[in-house]
Amino acid sequence: MDCVFCKIIAGEIPCYKVYENDDVLAFLDINPISPGHTLIIPKKHTLDISSVDNETITKIMDVVRILRTRMENKLNIDGLTLIQNNGDAQEVKHLHFHLKPYYKDEKELSVEEIYNLLKED
Repeated sequence: MDCVFCKIIAGEIPCYKVYENDDVLAFLDINPISPGHTLIIPKKHTLDISSVDNETITKIMDVVRILRTRMENKLNIDGLTLIQNNGDAQEVKHLHFHLKPYYKDEKELSVEEIYNLLKED
């Protein structure tokens, strides 16, 4: 399989991992829309929202909640946008959610600085 996210899950491609459990992986986007822009993916290859089971969606949403709290506490975000693309709008054909922090005032933090704030202890 030539899926970039599956290669990240397998450890073939490095990432800035901020959360991982048996079913879900979350890592920082290398081209963030805003500081802390995070991708949340199921570890099992799933194409899109139409082919994912309810149990996996629930597990992903649990991670969204964990990361929202972590972002509020560590990044002092003012809001959060959750995005999920399908079809031609989906650049990588592996189900993923974008968690995009919102800030009232512009934040200038590198991916490495964000990673050090958000990574699991």
